[in-house]
Amino acid sequence: MASPMTLPRLLAPRYTLRVLACIALCALLAACGFRLKGVSPLPFTTIYTNIAENSAFGAGLRRAIVASSPSTRFVSEPADAQARLTQIANTQSLRELSIDAQGQVEEYELNLEFVFQLTDAQGHVVLPPTTLRATREIPYDPNVVQAKQGEIAAVFNDMQQSLIDRVVRRLASPDVADAFAEAAALPKSQDDGAADVPAPAQEAPVPAIIPRGVPGVRPF
Repeated sequence: MASPMTLPRLLAPRYTLRVLACIALCALLAACGFRLKGVSPLPFTTIYTNIAENSAFGAGLRRAIVASSPSTRFVSEPADAQARLTQIANTQSLRELSIDAQGQVEEYELNLEFVFQLTDAQGHVVLPPTTLRATREIPYDPNVVQAKQGEIAAVFNDMQQSLIDRVVRRLASPDVADAFAEAAALPKSQDDGAADVPAPAQEAPVPAIIPRGVPGVRPF
């Protein structure tokens, strides 16, 4: 049986091996490009966007970018920004996906599309116009129209958050960082003034369900 005086000597090799194993694991994860979830520093510290701050999408995007890159802050004037995130389009639509034998809608397809570009302070295109889309399918019951309308709104909100996450990941990608570092060699945007034009502050309402068979109303 080992004496109390020899226990530290016996435990030391085990402790050393654990430390070395942890160091090796961290090195391996770093080599694979692993980062803690939510931490993806952007290559710029100030950014301007024409997306209204008081819109759900604009507020959510700002929160996500700041959470991902704490050193990045939004500015209210394009001239004060190192980078400009310009919304070109943001649309959502609803269409009938399937209909039963009685002509009633059984399923709807929800679509969300966001188009944006990223330029530097001089208008060089760091990220050309990029389109992100999200599509979901949702079953429909004509007997609970109000409840289904609320469900559709909730699904659209979830889709919107998914697009926000994708925008942040795109901005934090290595190719965007490389392009921003070499932006002076990139062509300038032909419509850089669009960054100065605020996107609509009021977002388009969630498309309403229009029951089939209503006189004078054309279904989706």
